[in-house]
Amino acid sequence: MNDLYLLDLQGNNFSGMLPKFSKVTQLYILKVSENRLEGKLPRSLAECTQLEVLDVGNNKMNDTFPFWLEKLPYLTVLILRENRFYGQIKHRFVFPTLDVLDIASNQFSGELSIDFLQATRLRSLKIGGNKLEGKLSRSLANCKALEVLDLGNNMVRDTFPFWLEKLPSLKVLILRGNRFYGTITKFNTERGFPKLRILDIASNNFSGDLSIEFLQSLKAMMQLTNDDKAKLDYIGENYYQDSVTIFNKGIKLFYEKILTTLTCLDLSNNSFHGRIPEEIQMLRSLKVLNLSYNSFSGEIPVAVQNLKDLESLDLSQNELSGKIPPQLTTLTFLEALNFSYNPLEGSIPQGNQFSTFSNDSYRGNPKLCGQPLSKKCNEDGLPVPPPPGEEEQSWLYAMSTWKIVLIGYGSGLVAGLCIGYTVLNELGNKWVDKFKKHGKRNRRRSR
Repeated sequence: MNDLYLLDLQGNNFSGMLPKFSKVTQLYILKVSENRLEGKLPRSLAECTQLEVLDVGNNKMNDTFPFWLEKLPYLTVLILRENRFYGQIKHRFVFPTLDVLDIASNQFSGELSIDFLQATRLRSLKIGGNKLEGKLSRSLANCKALEVLDLGNNMVRDTFPFWLEKLPSLKVLILRGNRFYGTITKFNTERGFPKLRILDIASNNFSGDLSIEFLQSLKAMMQLTNDDKAKLDYIGENYYQDSVTIFNKGIKLFYEKILTTLTCLDLSNNSFHGRIPEEIQMLRSLKVLNLSYNSFSGEIPVAVQNLKDLESLDLSQNELSGKIPPQLTTLTFLEALNFSYNPLEGSIPQGNQFSTFSNDSYRGNPKLCGQPLSKKCNEDGLPVPPPPGEEEQSWLYAMSTWKIVLIGYGSGLVAGLCIGYTVLNELGNKWVDKFKKHGKRNRRRSR
């Protein structure tokens, strides 16, 4: 065992505790992820002075953060994700050679010390899915090599981190599911984010208009790539390739590898309002655009037609009005579309990808008509009114579902009205879902 330099036991059913490693001092790669290991990290790992990669992710290990691993002079990758590590991270964090730190989906808590991070070579930092709070540590600005920063699903309360523009290599930024707040306007548009291709700030408390300065700062999203000629390349190195979870095409998707051409902007479930600016067309390389669950108003900008690479477009649960621009049928890569629950009107454009979308894409828009809806349009592109008497019949039918129970009590009479609620039309559906939406948002913000 003295000469053992690589031990890879990933994806098995090993259980119990890790053994001592004091006799395998030449070990430089240890991967035991996706097992059923428990207990603490053996302190004897500190004697493996050649160790470069330590991956114990997806187990049941229960320990505090292993600061004692700082003694390892060559440690490059440290993965503790999806275990039961716990406690605060207050100690100054000095891993001079660390390239990847993944402690996501554990039980770390407390505020991040303002100077906790001194690992200036860090390229990928994933601390999402914990119970971290307070402000985002400004010491992250020291990590000039940082490409991936994922701190989603914590309790961080801060304004938008404009100062991350100082990171010239940042490609993925996930702030989803925290308590960030305020407007997003103060950008240095000359610097911006030159390489940022995935930005997810969904489910926070951001507000205000979607500013043109913000869109102009997303430099990498403006650069169109030819996927046919582009080299199939992923974010990461040979010894570790990054993964990410994003909401794409209406569902939560886990990407084991991140293509460098994947471009995503998710601003959903915030409090943005005002018009969607025409300048959205500047982000020509976008493949995923999600602006749902906000309060955007006005018409859908025709300029969206210029996002030729768009594969998923979600504008649902807003206050968008007017007609759906027929020019959007030129988006021939579009696989998922959601315009539901907006006061849109008129005929639904036909042709190309629009022929593939179902009723769900337009639910909660009572003034829309045409395929795939059963409601037909007249010559003016407006919904055909129902035949005489149909509205009255439908109202009587709805009333028939109300069950009135009279309960006698003493000498008086108490009338108890037990209502079996029936959704009367699409507009009813809309307000029910709006109520659910605000209820969920209020519960999230009060957690």
